[in-house]
Amino acid sequence: MLTPNYNLQPFNTLSISAQAKFFATVSNLPSLLDVVSTARKKKLPLLLLGGGSNIVLTDNFPGIAIKLNLMGRELVKETDECVWLRAGAGENWHELVNHCLSHHYWGLENLSLIPGCAGAAPIQNIGAYGVELKDVFYELEAVQISTGDTVVFNKDACQFGYRDSIFKGRLKDQFIITSITLKLCKTPKHTVVYPALAAALKAIPEASLTPADVSTAVCAIRRSKLPAVEEIPNAGSFFKNPLISHALYSTLQRSHPTMPAYDQGAAGVKLAAGWLIEQAGWKGKGMGGVLMHKHQALVLTNPKRASGAAVLKLAQAVCTSVVERFGVELEIEPRVYP
Repeated sequence: MLTPNYNLQPFNTLSISAQAKFFATVSNLPSLLDVVSTARKKKLPLLLLGGGSNIVLTDNFPGIAIKLNLMGRELVKETDECVWLRAGAGENWHELVNHCLSHHYWGLENLSLIPGCAGAAPIQNIGAYGVELKDVFYELEAVQISTGDTVVFNKDACQFGYRDSIFKGRLKDQFIITSITLKLCKTPKHTVVYPALAAALKAIPEASLTPADVSTAVCAIRRSKLPAVEEIPNAGSFFKNPLISHALYSTLQRSHPTMPAYDQGAAGVKLAAGWLIEQAGWKGKGMGGVLMHKHQALVLTNPKRASGAAVLKLAQAVCTSVVERFGVELEIEPRVYP
């Protein structure tokens, strides 16, 4: 059932007020197919809502906003070394991580407390503290909007990159992910290469370290830097960590020897966007009721529930400052609608 003129403020973590022409909640595949069919017939665009942590609404949406409540967790295969776990697209990501930890399925601990739902994870190829979704991804199922057919994508077909996938490129707006399947280990394989995480775990002997310890440390670090959306509306990390050439990094390093950087081999060098933004003077500063967070300059917050236009105005000002200071282009992570 479609509800007309529906305010989407409760469904985006930046708490931006914007109306959808129509709104629908779907909890099963037949309901989803009905809404998709209606959108095709009426030639209306679709806005898919999971946790709402990766969108910026700059105006009213002229189509159908769909809240995806496709739930379920199912163990689909198991060997002595691994398990294959399928999760519905509407499953809360952090709750899914906790489910895996409680069942001793390892691999997601570094991705603890990332906001959003399982269905959005492959689109963004979510990542944190040295681990990306692609490291544990097996396949996904998705509905093709133009036909209503269900299509299976394996890891190669998703064309994962840094905060990227085929669903942000060539197949953008062509599919609705309905479930994902993860391949997880029964034997822990810790990744603690990031300095903040290594420092948080240094008191625990390596032989005694557990995935639960890693998850607890990741959650503590994230909570120390990221405000709770219930208290201060935000979209988490608002900018991607930029990837630059080795030549540009060598130039920047001479002027900024303490600049955090992560060598990506032939791809270049990844810089810390939060550090760049802080050095450009934006930590705790803002405009038009929108602020970069005082504890983590990478996080854009919207405490006054300002408009999407105000959010983008601050984002552009931050990008301009970073280019002027370092010659480095920043790219925002959330998708801008409409």
